[in-house]
Amino acid sequence: MIKDIWNQLVPPNVQEIYKHYDTTPQLGSNPALICIDLYNISYYGGSFDPALLMDSYPSSCGKYAAEAIEPTKKLIQHCRNKTMPVIYFTRDWQQYNEGVNSTQRKRRPATAYDYAIRSDFAPESSDKIFYKTRASIFFDTGLAEYLRSEGIDSLIYAGVSTSGCVRASTVDAFNYGYRPVLIEECVFDANPISHAISLWDIHHKYGHVCDLQTYINYTVDH
Repeated sequence: MIKDIWNQLVPPNVQEIYKHYDTTPQLGSNPALICIDLYNISYYGGSFDPALLMDSYPSSCGKYAAEAIEPTKKLIQHCRNKTMPVIYFTRDWQQYNEGVNSTQRKRRPATAYDYAIRSDFAPESSDKIFYKTRASIFFDTGLAEYLRSEGIDSLIYAGVSTSGCVRASTVDAFNYGYRPVLIEECVFDANPISHAISLWDIHHKYGHVCDLQTYINYTVDH
């Protein structure tokens, strides 16, 4: 249950406030899967607590990234089977090395491999790939124009990090008239507290959060 993620962190009086927000999912007739920053550097170091990896791999999400691999593969394959457009986002690593960053985290020099899409999620020739410089996938990428040109009317999100690029991209999507559906098992963050609270906030204010099986069951009938 998605509520289990945040119930232990959000007190009852705050939950009462949020009863006035609409959490209904909005899926149209031409949805697209949005894969945010599924690049190699998020997975470095393997399935360990990210805190243990920070000295060697400060951009890793450790075990939280590892846990999301299989669900994300399943989601991508499901969307391909439904002939949905699959749109990938990764960082413009050269601008990154020139000091253009999406957060204030201390940086190390990057390579093209660091920001290549992980092989588990390899794009196909028909997929679209955008290169971004800031947190939001809408910032200076031409995404909004592309979505309009393709008639895409709803967005499904997977990727990293929940409190960073995923959240920023959800808020901007809302500003453009979309209410993204985030697949719970397919978004992740190095900080589990930020992950949970970001999902809580997004679910009530800007989009909708559901688990993978619920989404698959819904699309079987649509």
